[in-house]
Amino acid sequence: MWRSKKFIIVTLLAAVVLAGSLGGVVLANGDDDNQTETRYGALLDRVCEIYEQNTGVAIEPEALEDAFAQARSEEQTKFMQNHLQSLVEKGEITQEQADGFLQWQQARPDVPFEFGFKGHGGPRGFPGPCMPWNGQ
Repeated sequence: MWRSKKFIIVTLLAAVVLAGSLGGVVLANGDDDNQTETRYGALLDRVCEIYEQNTGVAIEPEALEDAFAQARSEEQTKFMQNHLQSLVEKGEITQEQADGFLQWQQARPDVPFEFGFKGHGGPRGFPGPCMPWNGQ
């Protein structure tokens, strides 16, 4: 009789702890993306204000964000070209393969890739059934 009471108490305690943990995780992750976007927008606004105070020239936050996106894209392209060139120099790929990869990369659609459960990926950021592993 004591064993069955002990089992029931342990089971209920485990259920309460699990429910509390899941509720905490849901509440913690609820508005995280919205808060990040709000903070990023506020930061861009403040940077534009400081720039205008220092130079007397106003910058729109959208123009500043576009400039950041363009600079990020150019840096990523430059990094990829340097990496592919080093692979060509090591003899791991040919120049034609490197050129083909760069052409493929520039022709692909501009779709954001997200890890984990938010995108099409599976658990721990690994691809799920809708996303191929090797990018084909």
